Amino acid sequence: MAVSLSVLFSFTLLFFHLLLAVQSDQGCHKTHNHHLRRSLQLRNSPEKCLRARPGEPFKIALFADLHFGEDAWTDWGPRQDVNSIRVMSAVLDAESPDFVIYLGDVITANNIPVANASSYWDQAISPTRTRGIPWASVFGNHDDAPFEWPLEWFSAPGIPQVRCPAANSSFSGEEECSFRGTHRLQLMKDEIEQNALSYSSNGPKDLWPSISNYVLQVSSPQDAQSPLVYLYFLDSGGGSYPEVISNAQAEWFRRQSEKINPDLSIPELIFWHIPSKAYSGVAPWFGVRKPCVGSINKEKVASQEAEFGIMGLLEKRPSVKAVFVGHNHGLDWCCPHKKLWLCFARHTGYGGYGSWARGARIIEVSKQPSSIKSWIRMENGNVHSEVLLSS
Repeated sequence: MAVSLSVLFSFTLLFFHLLLAVQSDQGCHKTHNHHLRRSLQLRNSPEKCLRARPGEPFKIALFADLHFGEDAWTDWGPRQDVNSIRVMSAVLDAESPDFVIYLGDVITANNIPVANASSYWDQAISPTRTRGIPWASVFGNHDDAPFEWPLEWFSAPGIPQVRCPAANSSFSGEEECSFRGTHRLQLMKDEIEQNALSYSSNGPKDLWPSISNYVLQVSSPQDAQSPLVYLYFLDSGGGSYPEVISNAQAEWFRRQSEKINPDLSIPELIFWHIPSKAYSGVAPWFGVRKPCVGSINKEKVASQEAEFGIMGLLEKRPSVKAVFVGHNHGLDWCCPHKKLWLCFARHTGYGGYGSWARGARIIEVSKQPSSIKSWIRMENGNVHSEVLLSS
């Protein structure tokens, strides 16, 4: 009986993979069941493509600054990771988004005393993955930072034994712990190869060491060739790379956007981790007052080290409706800048600095009537700071 069940299971898996292969020749694919549709969508097409649901807007949840692995050697750190999972689960259950974006600092690599930080990355994406929701990620300044020895390890008792995390899909348990950290290339490779629902991408090799530079197309339910919105992801550096968006990245964006959206008719949304210097120019002085929309303004903007042209390109494209960043845990506002909006996400993770309540920014793209709006969904279920970014 056990052999028969094993054979049946093997044929089931084979059929599932053959189904995916057939769909790979058909571009974007939709099914009648929402969650099944998510799990079957193609992620290896030349232009990675998502489909909106018939009669429904396309909804995105942004999870920013989760900081999994923070103080991994203490009891406090793992508890915060559990708390972060609780926040994401609450948001996902309340909003039922079509897509999730991990907006950088998924992990605190400089606090993770192991060779492969992907085990913590796996934990961070687990609430999204278990619900069958596709996602994409972009890197922050902590995701591949070199390990920093904690001062408490040099106290009277001496340095405690370093323990590797429990074995799971991305950490076999056979590799010895070390302090060399895990580079962006390896983190992205592990995510893509081990998760069929990941829409993340390395991006062009000539932009190395900047990794997460790519574009996704969200198509209308009726026609895979009819774009609803383009989602651009850019690596703003940090960790093993200067905190900038380079001229090469800006030029890549220019070429891509002119190629796939030459008449500027399709809305474009931009995602990276560290705010550009333009954010400092529009930041509210006290509180959050109109025309800005938000609930907390508790620190100064910590911007990129320099500006190498990306903002100039975005400002000249009326199709670009908003830029979304994380990095500053005490900011969650959106402010207008020329013809677009500059928005912060809400600090989602319990790792990282700050005691402000946790939540996530939600983005909703509608076709008829055409609009892009956003709001903040808190861990406790409250909703606030709704803003219309485009109509």
